[in-house]
Amino acid sequence: MSGFDSLEECFEELTPKILAIETGLSSDPPMNWRLSQLDNVALISSSDAHSAAKIGREAVKFDGDLSYSAIADALRGAAPSRAGQRSASPTKLLGTIEFFPQEGKYHFDGHSAHNVRLSPAETKQNKGLCPNCGRRVTVGVLSRVEELADRPANFKPAGAPDYWSLVPLEEIIAEALGVQTGTKKVSAQYESLIQTFGDELTILLDTPIKSIEAASTPAIAEAVRRVRAGQLHIEPGYDGEYGTVHVFSDEERLAPSSSEQVTLF
Repeated sequence: MSGFDSLEECFEELTPKILAIETGLSSDPPMNWRLSQLDNVALISSSDAHSAAKIGREAVKFDGDLSYSAIADALRGAAPSRAGQRSASPTKLLGTIEFFPQEGKYHFDGHSAHNVRLSPAETKQNKGLCPNCGRRVTVGVLSRVEELADRPANFKPAGAPDYWSLVPLEEIIAEALGVQTGTKKVSAQYESLIQTFGDELTILLDTPIKSIEAASTPAIAEAVRRVRAGQLHIEPGYDGEYGTVHVFSDEERLAPSSSEQVTLF
């Protein structure tokens, strides 16, 4: 196994100079909150920049002056252990916008050759072996978190900023319309919503659902509502197989509809 078990093991005497860590696509704040050793750093999320459409898929939400010094002060105050310093800073780190880490290829443990997907608890039950063939399973990110964690799942430190897990708007529209991303139908609906409301994150986080419905379709509005509420169908990735995040159930997505979109009722 490669890597380090703590920031101190990696950075030694320079550790106090680290204000923040980037969670990456393979983890989110709740996974990091389980390690009390990370209470001294802020959690940030950044997008990969190889594709313009993916910029903003993960981001940090600030409120206030966006100068270099103000952002640095906000990062200092965003660590849970330094929550008391925030009132003095003119800029606040409100939280992060997150990709679903379950979509990653190594979130759960498993053995893809036999379509075996295991949670960390199930891996322990099976003594780290594939229940079908007896070979060792590929251990995923969540098991590594379990190994390092000193807190239970769903623990949130006092003073930790918020986070929002989102599905890209294009994927929401495609699922609601029952078509693939990149199609003309999806592009037309996407551009129409952007022209109406300004930008994707505003639509996903703040625009009233009734307004989205009036500007698009009931299925798209319902899909955005479900994403905000976390009412999703998630199959974690494992052993090189990508996970899936769906807004609608298989039954809803496969139901026939004369309007060529998901049937909700």
